[in-house]
Amino acid sequence: MLKIFSRTLITLSVLGLNPISSYSMENTSLMKFGEKSMLDHFSLSVRNYEASLNFYDESLKTLGYKRVMTIDIKSPDHPVQCAGYGEGEKPSFWISAMGSDSEDIGRARGVHIAFTASSANDVNEWHKKCLEMGGTDNGAPGQRAEYHPGYYGAFIVDPNGWRIEAVFHGYRG
Repeated sequence: MLKIFSRTLITLSVLGLNPISSYSMENTSLMKFGEKSMLDHFSLSVRNYEASLNFYDESLKTLGYKRVMTIDIKSPDHPVQCAGYGEGEKPSFWISAMGSDSEDIGRARGVHIAFTASSANDVNEWHKKCLEMGGTDNGAPGQRAEYHPGYYGAFIVDPNGWRIEAVFHGYRG
Protein backbone atom coordinates (compact mmCIF):
# COMPACT_ATOMS: atom_id res chain seq x y z
CA MET A 1 0.00 0.00 0.00
CA LEU A 2 2.78 2.44 0.88
CA LYS A 3 4.41 1.86 -2.52
CA ILE A 4 1.11 2.50 -4.34
CA PHE A 5 0.35 5.53 -2.16
CA SER A 6 3.85 6.94 -2.75
CA ARG A 7 3.49 6.38 -6.50
CA THR A 8 0.15 8.22 -6.40
CA LEU A 9 1.70 11.15 -4.53
CA ILE A 10 4.56 11.33 -7.04
CA THR A 11 2.11 11.17 -9.97
CA LEU A 12 -0.02 13.93 -8.46
CA SER A 13 3.10 16.06 -7.87
CA VAL A 14 4.20 15.58 -11.50
CA LEU A 15 0.74 16.77 -12.57
CA GLY A 16 1.36 19.98 -10.61
CA LEU A 17 -1.03 19.06 -7.81
CA ASN A 18 -0.22 19.36 -4.12
CA PRO A 19 -1.10 15.90 -2.79
CA ILE A 20 0.01 16.52 0.78
CA SER A 21 -2.51 19.29 1.42
CA SER A 22 -5.28 17.48 -0.48
CA TYR A 23 -5.96 14.43 1.63
CA SER A 24 -7.00 13.80 5.20
CA MET A 25 -6.45 10.82 7.46
CA GLU A 26 -7.55 10.24 11.02
CA ASN A 27 -4.11 8.81 11.76
CA THR A 28 -1.34 9.90 9.41
CA SER A 29 1.05 7.07 10.30
CA LEU A 30 1.34 5.08 7.07
CA MET A 31 3.85 2.60 8.45
CA LYS A 32 1.59 0.62 10.85
CA PHE A 33 -0.61 -1.32 8.47
CA GLY A 34 -0.92 -4.53 10.47
CA GLU A 35 -0.87 -8.13 9.44
CA LYS A 36 -0.23 -9.50 5.99
CA SER A 37 -3.20 -10.69 3.96
CA MET A 38 -3.51 -12.04 0.44
CA LEU A 39 -5.05 -8.83 -0.90
CA ASP A 40 -3.86 -5.42 0.18
CA HIS A 41 -6.84 -3.41 -1.03
CA PHE A 42 -9.66 -3.32 -3.52
CA SER A 43 -11.29 -0.33 -5.17
CA LEU A 44 -14.52 0.26 -7.06
CA SER A 45 -15.61 3.16 -9.22
CA VAL A 46 -19.01 4.54 -8.28
CA ARG A 47 -21.56 6.61 -10.19
CA ASN A 48 -22.67 8.96 -7.40
CA TYR A 49 -19.67 9.55 -5.16
CA GLU A 50 -21.45 11.51 -2.40
CA ALA A 51 -24.32 9.01 -2.14
CA SER A 52 -21.82 6.15 -2.15
CA LEU A 53 -19.83 7.78 0.66
CA ASN A 54 -23.00 7.90 2.72
CA PHE A 55 -23.93 4.29 1.86
CA TYR A 56 -20.51 2.88 2.76
CA ASP A 57 -19.94 5.17 5.78
CA GLU A 58 -23.18 3.94 7.34
CA SER A 59 -23.23 0.30 6.25
CA LEU A 60 -19.59 -0.46 7.07
CA LYS A 61 -19.96 1.18 10.48
CA THR A 62 -22.23 -1.76 11.47
CA LEU A 63 -19.23 -4.08 10.88
CA GLY A 64 -16.80 -1.92 12.85
CA TYR A 65 -15.12 -0.30 9.84
CA LYS A 66 -14.82 3.39 9.09
CA ARG A 67 -13.54 5.75 6.47
CA VAL A 68 -9.85 6.19 7.26
CA MET A 69 -8.71 8.19 4.26
CA THR A 70 -10.31 10.71 1.93
CA ILE A 71 -8.57 12.19 -1.10
CA ASP A 72 -10.36 15.11 -2.73
CA ILE A 73 -8.26 17.04 -5.24
CA LYS A 74 -10.13 19.64 -7.20
CA SER A 75 -8.17 20.14 -10.38
CA PRO A 76 -9.66 20.87 -13.79
CA ASP A 77 -7.04 18.67 -15.47
CA HIS A 78 -7.01 15.69 -13.10
CA PRO A 79 -9.64 15.71 -10.34
CA VAL A 80 -9.33 12.90 -7.78
CA GLN A 81 -12.04 11.83 -5.38
CA CYS A 82 -11.68 8.60 -3.45
CA ALA A 83 -12.28 7.26 0.03
CA GLY A 84 -10.64 4.33 1.80
CA TYR A 85 -12.32 2.21 4.48
CA GLY A 86 -10.83 -0.14 7.04
CA GLU A 87 -9.81 -0.67 10.64
CA GLY A 88 -7.31 1.47 12.46
CA GLU A 89 -5.43 3.51 9.90
CA LYS A 90 -5.24 1.05 7.00
CA PRO A 91 -7.73 1.39 4.17
CA SER A 92 -8.46 -1.95 2.50
CA PHE A 93 -11.58 -1.04 0.53
CA TRP A 94 -11.79 2.06 -1.67
CA ILE A 95 -14.51 3.80 -3.61
CA SER A 96 -13.67 6.30 -6.31
CA ALA A 97 -15.35 8.82 -8.57
CA MET A 98 -12.57 8.18 -11.10
CA GLY A 99 -12.89 6.17 -14.26
CA SER A 100 -14.04 6.89 -17.76
CA ASP A 101 -17.62 7.66 -18.71
CA SER A 102 -17.68 4.53 -20.85
CA GLU A 103 -16.75 2.27 -17.91
CA ASP A 104 -19.46 -0.19 -16.93
CA ILE A 105 -19.70 0.60 -13.23
CA GLY A 106 -21.27 -2.22 -11.25
CA ARG A 107 -21.35 -4.62 -14.19
CA ALA A 108 -18.26 -6.82 -13.79
CA ARG A 109 -19.59 -10.32 -14.24
CA GLY A 110 -19.09 -12.60 -11.26
CA VAL A 111 -17.39 -10.02 -9.03
CA HIS A 112 -18.42 -9.64 -5.42
CA ILE A 113 -16.65 -8.35 -2.34
CA ALA A 114 -17.09 -9.90 1.11
CA PHE A 115 -16.55 -7.83 4.25
CA THR A 116 -15.59 -9.70 7.43
CA ALA A 117 -18.10 -9.48 10.27
CA SER A 118 -17.43 -10.22 13.96
CA SER A 119 -20.78 -11.95 14.57
CA ALA A 120 -23.96 -13.16 12.92
CA ASN A 121 -25.74 -10.20 14.54
CA ASP A 122 -23.30 -7.83 12.77
CA VAL A 123 -24.18 -9.50 9.45
CA ASN A 124 -27.89 -8.99 10.20
CA GLU A 125 -27.38 -5.32 11.13
CA TRP A 126 -25.23 -4.71 8.05
CA HIS A 127 -27.88 -6.23 5.77
CA LYS A 128 -30.63 -4.15 7.39
CA LYS A 129 -28.59 -0.93 7.11
CA CYS A 130 -27.72 -1.60 3.47
CA LEU A 131 -31.41 -2.00 2.63
CA GLU A 132 -32.21 1.24 4.48
CA MET A 133 -29.46 3.03 2.51
CA GLY A 134 -30.76 1.97 -0.92
CA GLY A 135 -29.10 -1.42 -1.42
CA THR A 136 -31.01 -4.35 -2.93
CA ASP A 137 -31.30 -7.73 -1.23
CA ASN A 138 -29.29 -10.40 -3.03
CA GLY A 139 -29.43 -13.07 -0.32
CA ALA A 140 -30.92 -12.72 3.16
CA PRO A 141 -28.75 -13.23 6.24
CA GLY A 142 -28.32 -16.87 7.14
CA GLN A 143 -26.09 -19.86 7.52
CA ARG A 144 -24.52 -21.16 4.31
CA ALA A 145 -23.39 -24.62 5.47
CA GLU A 146 -22.66 -25.58 1.86
CA TYR A 147 -19.71 -23.12 2.01
CA HIS A 148 -18.54 -24.48 5.39
CA PRO A 149 -20.31 -25.26 8.69
CA GLY A 150 -19.57 -21.91 10.41
CA TYR A 151 -20.38 -19.68 7.41
CA TYR A 152 -23.05 -17.03 8.02
CA GLY A 153 -23.50 -14.35 5.37
CA ALA A 154 -25.78 -11.86 3.68
CA PHE A 155 -25.65 -10.44 0.17
CA ILE A 156 -26.52 -6.99 -1.19
CA VAL A 157 -26.32 -5.20 -4.52
CA ASP A 158 -25.17 -1.67 -3.68
CA PRO A 159 -26.77 1.40 -5.34
CA ASN A 160 -24.06 1.27 -8.06
CA GLY A 161 -24.79 -2.34 -8.96
CA TRP A 162 -21.76 -3.86 -7.16
CA ARG A 163 -22.39 -7.15 -5.36
CA ILE A 164 -21.22 -7.07 -1.75
CA GLU A 165 -21.46 -9.44 1.20
CA ALA A 166 -20.91 -9.50 4.93
CA VAL A 167 -19.67 -12.82 6.32
CA PHE A 168 -19.03 -14.30 9.76
CA HIS A 169 -17.06 -17.56 9.83
CA GLY A 170 -17.70 -18.68 13.43
CA TYR A 171 -21.45 -19.29 13.36
CA ARG A 172 -22.68 -21.99 15.74
CA GLY A 173 -26.45 -21.98 15.06
